[in-house]
Amino acid sequence: MTASPQPFTFYAAKNPRAPKVLTVGGNREVVFDDYLASNESVAFLIIQNDTIQYEKYFNGYEQSSVVASFSMAKSVTSMLIGCAIADGLIKSVDEPITNYLPELKDNGLDNVTILHLLQMTSGIEFNESYVNPFGDAASFYYGRHLRKYMANMKPEVPPGQRYQYTSGNTQLLGGVLEKALKGKTITQYLQEKIWTPLQMEYDASWSLDKSKDGLEKTFCCLNARARDFAKLGRLYLNEGNWNGQQLVPAEWVKESTKVDTSQGSASHYQYQWWLPSQEGDYMAQGILGQYVYVNPAKNLIIVRLGKDYGKASWQTIFRTLAKNY
Repeated sequence: MTASPQPFTFYAAKNPRAPKVLTVGGNREVVFDDYLASNESVAFLIIQNDTIQYEKYFNGYEQSSVVASFSMAKSVTSMLIGCAIADGLIKSVDEPITNYLPELKDNGLDNVTILHLLQMTSGIEFNESYVNPFGDAASFYYGRHLRKYMANMKPEVPPGQRYQYTSGNTQLLGGVLEKALKGKTITQYLQEKIWTPLQMEYDASWSLDKSKDGLEKTFCCLNARARDFAKLGRLYLNEGNWNGQQLVPAEWVKESTKVDTSQGSASHYQYQWWLPSQEGDYMAQGILGQYVYVNPAKNLIIVRLGKDYGKASWQTIFRTLAKNY
């Protein structure tokens, strides 16, 4: 994806309300900057009311450094599914995925819907282990034949009976999206629907399984910068509206980020977004501690990118910081 020639930039606070210390372990105060650096952070932004209150980079990274989203890309995939429904390319979340991936009928996946994939309730067999070199997650991440791997997926339990977080669900969403786009690539669609309208500051890329006729790894691997990740949070903070232009349907944003277990989904996960509480906040999350946290009640966005989680409980930190704004 290419950057905008006229990028949107957040305001810089004249008198930033930047945290100086952080209380951890119940009552121990630590210097905020030092805590972020020592816990493997590479970028941390706090944005309220479109104004940057805190922005720092660590461990050799800077504003222009590219960071892999890992599973934060799942939330972006969900955005694009919402766009595709609005564009009439996909009828609804209740459609069977075999309407787009008919080869899966022979595998017994006739009853799996797009909704099941979004909510991680498909019941599809998938080994999510990140340490097992022979697991499905490793094959999807390192392999060069995603379409083949997807065509071999089979049910483990009937859909709608259990929540189980697996990257296979999101990659199947990518397969559905690819077929719905009818020749346009997922990267091209992201450029058209999100990257260009959001006036991104930097170029970005979505990793493919192979260079020729490759398929986007929609379960992971959107490569971008911290400020542009923050704009994805701003888009949802404003209910899919970007400076007067409705890019993602407001109802889709609402459905994606509300606590709802009526269809068998988990209370902490909805439409590829994590729900850290029942108070309206939500976040995109990736392995090694990549986060875009959104708190609508405080009109607040926090981006944390890292080499690892460190020893920090980032969800707790985000909610603690939000209370102070």
